[in-house]
Amino acid sequence: MFTSMQEGTAEDWAVIGAAHQEHFKKTPAHLMDMLKSLEQVTVGFACDQLQHSLMTGTLARRDGASDEEVAIALLHDVGKAVNIPNHGAIGAELMRPYVTEDAYHAIYYHQHFQGKYYFEYLGASPNMREDHKNTSWYELATKLVDRWDAPAFDPEFEVDSLESFEPLINKIFAQPLRML
Repeated sequence: MFTSMQEGTAEDWAVIGAAHQEHFKKTPAHLMDMLKSLEQVTVGFACDQLQHSLMTGTLARRDGASDEEVAIALLHDVGKAVNIPNHGAIGAELMRPYVTEDAYHAIYYHQHFQGKYYFEYLGASPNMREDHKNTSWYELATKLVDRWDAPAFDPEFEVDSLESFEPLINKIFAQPLRML
C-alpha cells in the first residue's frame, strides 16, 4: 500500500475501489441513524424533526409519489443532523450520488420554496422560488414543499413508522447511480 496518492498503482486502486464498494452498503444505515437523531431536534416547532420527516414521507407515500419522491420527502431535512442553516445543501449532497439531478436540486433549494410561508417574517423575500421558475425541477420542488413538507408539523398526525421506510431507503441508497 502506498503512503502518497502519487505512488498508487492500478493494483492499489483496485483494492481501494473494492473496499469503497463494501462501504457503500453502509449508506442506508447511516441515513437511518441520521433520521433517528432528528428526534432530538425541535428548534421551536410543535413536533421534533423526526416526526416532521416521517410525516413528510408519509404524506408523499399516501399521495402516490414515486419511490424517489418518497425518499427525498423523508430525507429532505436530514442535513439538520449536521447543521440547520444550510441543511438543504447538506442533505442534497448526501443524496446526490443516489437520486436524479431534479431530486438533488429540489432538496438543495427547498428552503427557497418554503420561504413563501415565512421569509417575510425573517426579513427575506418570500418569492425566492420564483428565481427557479424555469428549471426542470421547479414542479418537483413545489410539490415537495407545498404538498408534503409545509403541512407536516402536526405532532398528533399518525405517521408511518421509520422502519416502514427502511426497505425503500435500502433500495435507493444501496448503490450510487453515479460516483461524482
